[in-house]
Amino acid sequence: MDYLIQNLATDADVLARYGLTAEEYRDAMPAAIEAARGSMSASNAGRRQFLLDILEALLKAGLVESVTKPQYGDDTVYRLTVPRFGSVAIIQKGCPDGAHSSIRWSVPDWARETYLWWLCDSMKAEPGEHIAKGIQRMRSRVLDPADRTVDGVIFHNHLCGTPKRRCPKQDRAVQIGGLLVPPPCVYIMPDSSKPNVRDLNWAGTQQRFFPGILLGLFGIDQQALPAYLGHVGFQRKNGEVRTTVSARFGIGRSTTYRR
Repeated sequence: MDYLIQNLATDADVLARYGLTAEEYRDAMPAAIEAARGSMSASNAGRRQFLLDILEALLKAGLVESVTKPQYGDDTVYRLTVPRFGSVAIIQKGCPDGAHSSIRWSVPDWARETYLWWLCDSMKAEPGEHIAKGIQRMRSRVLDPADRTVDGVIFHNHLCGTPKRRCPKQDRAVQIGGLLVPPPCVYIMPDSSKPNVRDLNWAGTQQRFFPGILLGLFGIDQQALPAYLGHVGFQRKNGEVRTTVSARFGIGRSTTYRR
């Protein structure tokens, strides 16, 4: 990419299509790069604020006891202290179909449960497609019994519930940070510590603690919780590994992807 940007100035035909000379291109390039960096920085700040608003809403509601923000320069991992449970790690990531967001993470030693939170604003695909791609990328890590993996993944950002990304759970939306925010899409990951088990959460029986806390912010109690929790499962059969990703949006509303 660096080579392309630097050498574009030598391609007079391409520049002419945009009404530029090589000198004008060279003069404009530094400002354009800085503008792009500024736009990216603003986008990242907006994503961080959206997630932080939700975590602070959990704190205000008394559902968590504390929220510890990451230090600048460190991985973006929030530490939540949950009453009668312990510490939960929230690893902030972007769109799940990228390697950085799906496989480049580590579970903190202090975390009793850990979740990837995908703050994806890409409109190139439907949320389910983004999630399925992310799960496929994660599969090798999840299936490695020696690799401490995450307990769940969450897909949710400021677009959810807007005309750009309508949500079937909008009836459960609450006001957070000036936005009407629907419940996140939460997927429970399997426990892969037993290497010889054929079915890893294939039927969605794995239990986790934090999803009930998070969805409680949206008025979803323990009785209603199963109708809003998705799951990811794997099945070893005939030398192959199958994947299932199931999403639930309330009583009688669900979709399942299998591969």
